[in-house]
Amino acid sequence: MRWTGNTLGFVAGLLALSISPGVAFAASTVTGTVTFDGKPPAMKPLAMDADPACAKKHTSPVLNEALVLGSGNTMGNIIVWVSKGVPAGKTYPAPTTPVVLDQNGCIYKPHTMGIMVGQPYKILNSDGILHNIHTLPKVNPAFNQAFPATRKEATTKFDKPEAIFRIKCDVHPWMEAYIGVFTHPFYSVTAADGKFTISGLDPGTYEITAWHERLGTQTASVTVAANETKTQNLKFALAAK
Repeated sequence: MRWTGNTLGFVAGLLALSISPGVAFAASTVTGTVTFDGKPPAMKPLAMDADPACAKKHTSPVLNEALVLGSGNTMGNIIVWVSKGVPAGKTYPAPTTPVVLDQNGCIYKPHTMGIMVGQPYKILNSDGILHNIHTLPKVNPAFNQAFPATRKEATTKFDKPEAIFRIKCDVHPWMEAYIGVFTHPFYSVTAADGKFTISGLDPGTYEITAWHERLGTQTASVTVAANETKTQNLKFALAAK
């Protein structure tokens, strides 16, 4: 096949269009690390003595996940999301892959999570003992169901966006988790290394919010150009006395 100059120019134009940032796909990213500023408070391990079946599942003290720190006081269990700047009227399909909450070792795993409106939410009972899932939303209907030893899973979903709310177990009061429901996929949850990545953004200016269950929220304004990765670190600290 003979390639003419016009043909080559047409093909080049198609390739440029297909890979041009912000034209065929959004490729901008905000990344960063969340850290604790100052001396962190000492956290007591979880006390499971009230239920011997739970206590027997552990051979060492169980971490209280209300404050999870890594090297350099990086913070885990922080939900970070785009709180302002998502284009109005733009919709994002909910994933069909479920977000999973497991009752394992008499702990909810994971402790914090994000989910999209309409995305399946699967709840497992890996312990094989009596548990309870009691969500405490203010916008969505509550989900409050017992999980006897023989019940292994259940699935639900949230139909409306809602800021982070608590999930508790009415059988074991130390069991709690937190979830945020979003209309878009621009959120992330940090592990102990404190790192988050929010990708697939259109070029623009966004408000980024980070949430901790006891320390509240921190926000920052970030502007990203097409196909740019911008770093925005965030810090939490105890309120001054």
